[in-house]
Amino acid sequence: MSPTFSIVVPVYNEAEFIPRGLAAMLAQLEGLEETYHVLVVENGSSDGTAEAARKASRGHPVTVISLDQPDYGAAMRHGFLEADGEWVVNFDIDYFSAGFLGQVRSLEGVDLVIASKRDPGSEDRRPLIRRVATLVFNLLLRAVLDSDVSDTHGMKAFRRELVARLAPQVESRQDLFDTELVIRAERAGYRIREVPVVVEEMRVARSSLLKRVPRTIKGMFRIRRTLAGSGSSVPAAHAPDADTD
Repeated sequence: MSPTFSIVVPVYNEAEFIPRGLAAMLAQLEGLEETYHVLVVENGSSDGTAEAARKASRGHPVTVISLDQPDYGAAMRHGFLEADGEWVVNFDIDYFSAGFLGQVRSLEGVDLVIASKRDPGSEDRRPLIRRVATLVFNLLLRAVLDSDVSDTHGMKAFRRELVARLAPQVESRQDLFDTELVIRAERAGYRIREVPVVVEEMRVARSSLLKRVPRTIKGMFRIRRTLAGSGSSVPAAHAPDADTD
C-alpha cells in the first residue's frame, strides 16, 4: 500500500550531520498518524553520506538512493519521480516539520501546499541577511515570473498526480527545480495554499548567497523563456477548475 507521504530529502556531503539531522526528523515523523516513506537522495558525496544515512535510518521506512553527480535539483527530481505517496514532500536534512504535514492533511481541495517563510503568520528566526535574501527572491518571483506565490524554497507538499504530470517537464536543476515545478503548477491552474511556518536553522547555512544570487537570477530568466516557449502561461483545460489561493 502506498504511504500518505513520500518525503524526499536531497543530501550532499552530510555524513557528519546526518546522525543528528535524520534522527531528529524520524523522531518527529514517528508521531504521525499517517504512513510515510523517506527517500534520502545522496548526490555525488565523497564523505560516506549514503552509508551514514543507512546506519541512522535502520528500522525506519527510509530508502537511501545514490546519484553520481552533486546536483540538489537533480536529486530532488529523481526522488520526486521515484515517490509513490499520496503527497510528495520535500524536506531538507536541516529543515523539516512533522507539524507541516499535519497542516497538509487538514486542508481540503488543494494540490500544492507551501510552507511560506513570507506568510504574514510565519516567524522567521534566521539571520537578517537570509531574511532579506528571501524577500528579494519573492520580488524576483513576481517581477520575472509573474507569480502570486510568496515562496518556492523550503518545505512543500505536492499531490502525486501533479508531480507525475509536471515534474518530467521541469528543466531546471541545482537551486530551481522546485521553483520551476511550483510555477508550472501555478500556471496550469492547480490549487495552491500557503501556510505559515516557524523558521529556525539547526546550524549555520552552508550555501553561499554570493554564489547563489547570480545563478538564481539567471535561472529565473531561463524559466521564463522556457515557459513562454511552451505556452505554459495558459492554464491547461484539464487542470482542476478551482481558483488558485
